[in-house]
Amino acid sequence: MALAPNAVATHVDLTSFIDRVMREGSARYRDFSWRRTTDPYAVLVSEVMLQQTQVARVERYFDEWMNRFPTADALAAASVSDVLEAWQGLGYNRRALKLKQAAEIISEQHAGIVSTDYDELVALPGVGPATAAGVAAFALNQPSVYLETNVRAVVIFELFDEESVVSDRQIREVLELASKQSVERGIEPRDWNYALLDYGAWLKKTVPNPSRRSKHHTRQSTFEGSRRQKRAALLRLVMDTPDLNAAEYAQMGNYDLDITEDILADLVGEGFLEFSHDTYRVAR
Repeated sequence: MALAPNAVATHVDLTSFIDRVMREGSARYRDFSWRRTTDPYAVLVSEVMLQQTQVARVERYFDEWMNRFPTADALAAASVSDVLEAWQGLGYNRRALKLKQAAEIISEQHAGIVSTDYDELVALPGVGPATAAGVAAFALNQPSVYLETNVRAVVIFELFDEESVVSDRQIREVLELASKQSVERGIEPRDWNYALLDYGAWLKKTVPNPSRRSKHHTRQSTFEGSRRQKRAALLRLVMDTPDLNAAEYAQMGNYDLDITEDILADLVGEGFLEFSHDTYRVAR
């Protein structure tokens, strides 16, 4: 059932594709806390957490986060230190800071209510097209093209099995048409996108990952010994032992002083840390 590159999916192709996705995805439905709510803020939190993080890890953190910061207003009012502390273990601390910044905008400009407008969603810090589409589909049950790695795997496996390189433009074209037809057939947008995700997650465990044939597939760089690891470690050091200077943190982490100063300066510039009297602490 392969489609030629750049071809518009035919009605027959889409009908078979939708049937198979719903059958395979529904049979492998995964029950998560964030799937038991339609609160746009909760869904936004889950979507940001799931960016570049394994689902099993998010499962361990989501409920605790929601208990600690149950609303956008609560997150906006929290200190950066508290937010980063709650985020530890989820990786990529920038996402936590962006999520707090988004909450501040939601609280200050939208009365604490996450907007249902796509353009307003993607304008928030840390919210890209996939995250905005996730909020639209899972919180609001609106038709949307939710394109991420599991979804890529499904489309490539089912419809581009003879192609060595598949672009997101080709995949998006299929998803746009399939989303429209699935709604016309009475399938809820939320159910359609869950089925894509769950079928894709299963495929990636059972066949050679189809998304590797995506033109946009990239391997995550090695964490051990990387600058990213040093950033995370230095941020943790400042959180645990504030009000020291760069030389002291370099000694504690056994890092080169120049690298330490450079990373600490980045963390100050990005809003993670404050620098005063030659010492560092987490931003308030």
